[in-house]
Amino acid sequence: MKKWNNEFTRFVLVGGLNTTNYYLFYVLFYNLLDWFYLLSHISAFFISMVISFFLNVYFTYRVKPTIPKFLMFPFTQVVNMSVSSLLVFIFVDLFGWNGNVAPLVAVFFTVPITFIVTGKILKR
Repeated sequence: MKKWNNEFTRFVLVGGLNTTNYYLFYVLFYNLLDWFYLLSHISAFFISMVISFFLNVYFTYRVKPTIPKFLMFPFTQVVNMSVSSLLVFIFVDLFGWNGNVAPLVAVFFTVPITFIVTGKILKR
């Protein structure tokens, strides 16, 4: 079981849970509240980012949460937010993909980058 108990595995598990959180909020905003897809994406992203911080400090990296880490954590998501937003835009507006599918595909491009940046911030 040791191979399942490493930071990257825990990060992927947290990422899966966080992606589910994100997507539930996205669907709520996009489908039920009828918000524009990019507003839904950004709003869901920020909500899930707060949840992600606590999951990552307690479970993934097993470090103490602090105010400075909490304030720095959004910087770990700048690249993630930029790349995922660009990809969602490209998938929906340029490729004509469904607005419900595009965010799910975009997440596969951002996971490795986010793992590296998050570890550097939270383990300081």
